[in-house]
Amino acid sequence: MDYSKKLIASHRFQFNDVAFKQLMQNRVYKVLVICSNYDFFLIEEDGRIDELIFEEYTSLNLRYPPIFIHANSVQRAMAILSRGKIDLVITMLSAGTRESFEISNQIREEYPSIAGVVLEHMSREVSLRVENESKLNNEQVFSWLGQTEIFVAIIKLIEDRKNAEYDILKVGVQAILLVEDSVRFYSSYLPNIYRIILMQAKEFTTEAPNEYHKNLRMRGRPKILLATDYEEAVEIYEKYGKNILGVISDIGFPKKGVKDHEAGLKLCKHIRGIDKDLPFLLQSFHAANRKFADAMGVGFLDKTSKSLAYELRNYVKRYMAFGDFVFLDPDGFTEIDRASDLRMLQRKIRKVPNESFLHHFEQNDFSRWMNARALFQPAKLLREKNLSDFVTIEEAKQFTFDLIASFRTADSRGVISSFDRNTFDDYINFSRIGNGLVGGKARGLAYIDSFLKKHQPFTDYDNIVVSIPQTVVICTDIYDDFLETNKLHEIASSDAPDEVILQHFIDADFAESIKDDLRAYLNYAKKPVAVRSSSLLDDSHYQSFTEIYNTYMIPNQPNNREQMFEQLLSAIKSVYASVFFKQSKAYTESTSNVIDEEKMAVVLQAVCGNDYNGMYYPPISGLARSMNHYPIPPERTEDGIVHLSMGLGKSLSESVSTLRFSPKFPDKAIQLSSPKTTLRDTQKHFFALDTNPDAFQFSQNENVNIKRMSIREADKHSAMRFCASTYDYENNMIRSGVGYKGKKVITFANVLKNKRIPLSEVVRELLEIGLKELKKPVEIEFALNPDLGKDEPTVFKILQIRPTISQRSQVRIREKHMIPKESIIYSTSVLGNGKIEGITDVIYVRPQTFNPAKNPETTKIIERLNTQMIAENRNYLLIGMGRWGSSDPWLGIPVTWAQISAAKAIVESGLTDYRIDASRGTHFFQNLTTFRIGYFTINPYINDGFYDVDFLDAQPAIYQDQIVRHIRFTEAIRIEIDGRTNNGIIYKPN
Repeated sequence: MDYSKKLIASHRFQFNDVAFKQLMQNRVYKVLVICSNYDFFLIEEDGRIDELIFEEYTSLNLRYPPIFIHANSVQRAMAILSRGKIDLVITMLSAGTRESFEISNQIREEYPSIAGVVLEHMSREVSLRVENESKLNNEQVFSWLGQTEIFVAIIKLIEDRKNAEYDILKVGVQAILLVEDSVRFYSSYLPNIYRIILMQAKEFTTEAPNEYHKNLRMRGRPKILLATDYEEAVEIYEKYGKNILGVISDIGFPKKGVKDHEAGLKLCKHIRGIDKDLPFLLQSFHAANRKFADAMGVGFLDKTSKSLAYELRNYVKRYMAFGDFVFLDPDGFTEIDRASDLRMLQRKIRKVPNESFLHHFEQNDFSRWMNARALFQPAKLLREKNLSDFVTIEEAKQFTFDLIASFRTADSRGVISSFDRNTFDDYINFSRIGNGLVGGKARGLAYIDSFLKKHQPFTDYDNIVVSIPQTVVICTDIYDDFLETNKLHEIASSDAPDEVILQHFIDADFAESIKDDLRAYLNYAKKPVAVRSSSLLDDSHYQSFTEIYNTYMIPNQPNNREQMFEQLLSAIKSVYASVFFKQSKAYTESTSNVIDEEKMAVVLQAVCGNDYNGMYYPPISGLARSMNHYPIPPERTEDGIVHLSMGLGKSLSESVSTLRFSPKFPDKAIQLSSPKTTLRDTQKHFFALDTNPDAFQFSQNENVNIKRMSIREADKHSAMRFCASTYDYENNMIRSGVGYKGKKVITFANVLKNKRIPLSEVVRELLEIGLKELKKPVEIEFALNPDLGKDEPTVFKILQIRPTISQRSQVRIREKHMIPKESIIYSTSVLGNGKIEGITDVIYVRPQTFNPAKNPETTKIIERLNTQMIAENRNYLLIGMGRWGSSDPWLGIPVTWAQISAAKAIVESGLTDYRIDASRGTHFFQNLTTFRIGYFTINPYINDGFYDVDFLDAQPAIYQDQIVRHIRFTEAIRIEIDGRTNNGIIYKPN
């Protein structure tokens, strides 16, 4: 199954981020130990306590491990408590137990918010005295067994108790309930269980996407909750029962204040009556009690066993879902298979025998194993399912597989994972090779991925999947190492021809570890790979390096991975080399940057699309902008604009015939206003990748492997059913779809009119989110693949997002800025946006002598002047009466676009007896939008805009007749258009 289909299957469920940051908010940072100097020396003699605490806390990404402060007297302890915040007080007993409890009680009375425990030396006599005193004083007591791990256990137990309510009930963290009244035994058990839990946490964090998330996930490790009597145990279970992984209980402990030698059995019966599958381990000094455990179908430990700690660890690992998931034969309970992580569990879930799957599913083993690994959300969904919810076991298997797939996909979204060649697969959406920077393009992609996860849009649509392409970024430190190791700086900074620089880079080599990573990446490549630049300056908000550096597309070669690998290496080297091509150096210099400061990351992406007879392309590529500076009523500027093309997105930058429409009014495309305009103005050619690997070549020209094809060549491609309509010659009409005789034209009617593919709705929502997130107008590149098969959802890939207006080019014009003495023209009805500079020529039709009857003659004069301007490589401002490009000479001057092609701004003006509303639905207007021409409409005679024709008449002319005048200023005029307010000013020269 290829990545797109896996992505579709994985979107069956929705998951939110687990709030790992909010876990473990109450921590122990300062510990006061009250004991003799001798006892403290024993604790710190080899520094083990500091080492253990430091190791455990740094693994949790916490800045400071707990600080241990020693006090050898009550007076010193009180002085320390009065000076600073202490989170835990440990009173260590020597022999005078009553005095020590009095110290502890005194501290608790004065500082009730501080946790306190008593630590006693291992002694039968002392233990008995402590047991009696602790009952009287309600104090938590632990035995000092000479091992510093007890301090870790005490601190973790205190923290677990403080954080239990929020972490367990609000987030879903799991817990183990330990019921034991013997100080000696719980002091032994707790370090053992915590050691298992912390080791487990380190194991399951390997599935986190990067180091930061690994440290966060450690906070989701299971907690231990200690109860010392029956009532406390029941209270804990009733509060947290749905999140209890298992129970470890003594058989004899107090019930209603009296020692009950069957309390553990009663507790087991009570809990198993609620949850028959919950792991329950009974323990006793009396081996004869094993028969009771066996009769109840629960585990048993003999407290007198010499291997007690070993047996405890084994039980916790096996029955409380720690370690690998072991698939068992339900008859013989022999191991069939095992999975060490979620990725492996997903792979094996459909392969194991149905009987084994059924055994584990019915006992909630899958959900318990996930919970133990802090995978709370899929565990919860799985636990809520019963076998009766499915028709067959195969259906239950598929549900479990899809659930894991969906979670893994959601888990990888919004973060850049560290690439690991041993664990990388189709479900890791965005990863990085190296530790350097990822560059502008990759940052944009990561941002898209994060806001898709944050907003979770498009949940109302069952038939479209929106995501970024599967992406791997090769970071800038790999680029630095490549240049340094291969000594490329000298040739790169030289004036050598581009082809010479390229060859030096192609001949250089990567480190073996990088090559191993890239081979691992290609093992999962099911589509061609786009190798794109992502420099530090790429897609800057203030200066765009878009299309300055090269992009290459590598054909997919499932039968010759080695050849594909070599081509991938060469493509990456070619992108690196493009930093030093003449065009790149010139552009870098022109933007006041230094080439040595530029660093290149490289983005590897699966190309969206399909293979059509050796040509690979997406059925639809698109470019959407949140601001439409050429709206046709009822469109508004803020409604945005979309350009669609068939084939690779190269058409969007090179073709003038992309389909243009407002996402709010998808059925109002200008080009489709009549059969004539449809035939004339729709797409005639498209671009595709030649998938023949033997024809692939590297050149400083990145387009050498991209083929320009006629629409007629795609007549038999299945992509046409989403892109094309048919021109019916006999009836002179356009029929939606391709199932008719006649010429095929690209209208995207089946996408824009067929609500099965909610393209316009998705684009509109994306633009709204982008505008909200970036706080400025945005531009989004995307590719759409609806050609995946019957009943398959459409795949919508977002390729890039960037601001469309930099701070330098923003224009803000209010009416108070429109001052007649400074302006040639101003208008409140202008289309376009930004500044038009470098214009010194003005060609205008003379209002005083204007006669609509002479408009055809005017056309010829303007054509002649336009031809002259082209020859001189000049642009100009064009001003006339009525509609430019009107097919009716009485309504305006009937020029074609070719006859005024050098104009960068045009003005349509009315007269007292000649007011014509601007036309915004013609082929002429289509060219205005394509070439981003400033378009002013004024009717000065009714104070709708301003026109200082006297100022123009006062300037010397380089050409004039009775109809037209051409003037040239010595200094450029300024043309500014505020695309938000549709205000525009043409300033007089300084």
